[in-house]
Amino acid sequence: MKLDENNYVDLAEKAIKKLEAMTNPKTGRKIPMATTSKIRNLLAMTAEIYNEVQNSSGELLSNDIKGRINYLKIRVVYEAGREPSVKNLVETAEILQHIDEIKGNKRQYILFSRYMEALVAYRKFYGENDD
Repeated sequence: MKLDENNYVDLAEKAIKKLEAMTNPKTGRKIPMATTSKIRNLLAMTAEIYNEVQNSSGELLSNDIKGRINYLKIRVVYEAGREPSVKNLVETAEILQHIDEIKGNKRQYILFSRYMEALVAYRKFYGENDD
């Protein structure tokens, strides 16, 4: 589902609740969720670009910013490959799909950034204290 002003908070909450409830089908044990620090690292990468997006004029993003968004996507893929819990987050929260939805649109990037903030907030709210 594409992010919009009316659904990004609910989508973030649902993703975190789903991750919080995940169990291993073989053992029945809870699958560890990505730590708040790991999610904040993804948010930090997003926030670096956010400041430039906010200062850009017009609704379409520059090629430089689009390139940085593409690099953000690669960093998310890398972090997901390094850590299974981050991969679960990326897949469950559909982070890669939401990055693809930006398509050079300023408003859509701002929504994506807010979605990432919401993921961190709900992780902190629903998750165990991990840092």
